[in-house]
Amino acid sequence: MSTLEKFYAGDAIALAKIITHIENRGPQTDQILAELYPRTGKASSVGVTGPPGAGKSTLVDKLCAMLTDSGKTVGVIAVDPTSPFTGGALLGDRIRMQDLTANKNVFIRSMATRGSMGGLAVSTSEVIKVMDAFGKDIILVETVGVGQVELDVAEACDITIVVLVPESGDSVQALKAGLMEIADIFCVNKADREGSGRIVSEINMIMDVKREKSGREFPIVATEAVNNVGLDQLMEKINMEIERIKSDEFFMKHRRRKIRYDIMKTVEHRLKNRLRKDILSEERLSGYIEDIFNGRGNPYDLARRLIDDKSEE
Repeated sequence: MSTLEKFYAGDAIALAKIITHIENRGPQTDQILAELYPRTGKASSVGVTGPPGAGKSTLVDKLCAMLTDSGKTVGVIAVDPTSPFTGGALLGDRIRMQDLTANKNVFIRSMATRGSMGGLAVSTSEVIKVMDAFGKDIILVETVGVGQVELDVAEACDITIVVLVPESGDSVQALKAGLMEIADIFCVNKADREGSGRIVSEINMIMDVKREKSGREFPIVATEAVNNVGLDQLMEKINMEIERIKSDEFFMKHRRRKIRYDIMKTVEHRLKNRLRKDILSEERLSGYIEDIFNGRGNPYDLARRLIDDKSEE
């Protein structure tokens, strides 16, 4: 049997191999994704984001266990930052979730950002689709936790949970973070700490205007993930949000938004590859640098020549 045939038969090893091939941009990546695409669209993807230390890994671990207990099959994508010095990643979330690795209804994949600045690895949205095509019911995506630039998750996932803690700061800092704009659900974790009531009130005040304009709930749930407090309420809100986006009123708009994201990301990725390989290879780049360093030209005219002139050919 080929790897794809094993994949269709439900072989987790084949799933892992296909994900690795896509992460490494193997020669058959586009062909594989094109073949799997018609099988996608059944799973719900839930992004879990927020600042480092908010307890995202513990929360994902607990939610995953609750979902499998209810009969769901779950895929987990845990994204860790890549070291700018070694190019490696700790992938520590896999260690923290080791209790789930023996569960045959759970597939956990740790991914390194590999230089991506949006809180997700470059191929995260593609891996979501692979897990969807594999037949997972729910896909949980835990982002790096990089703060202000961690916005890709809202585009890649159906639902976004922003996890904050009482120490996350006042409402002004929360607004600056940009995370307030992407949240479908807020989770104030470690709610047993002092100040949890204050930050819940502040988020409520910030979101009241958005609620009035949209007519949506944007719920705020206080949890203590390590103590299993508030998790039932959080799961209830997740299920309600899943039902909302599946309703006739929202489904078409949501589906088109996802297709738009897929198109933009795919084209962007191809253009970047072409830029590195054909237009601005390392050898050519070195030559351009030397020219500009020696006073022959400037970056702006160079960019115009490379992009505008190419597009006119």
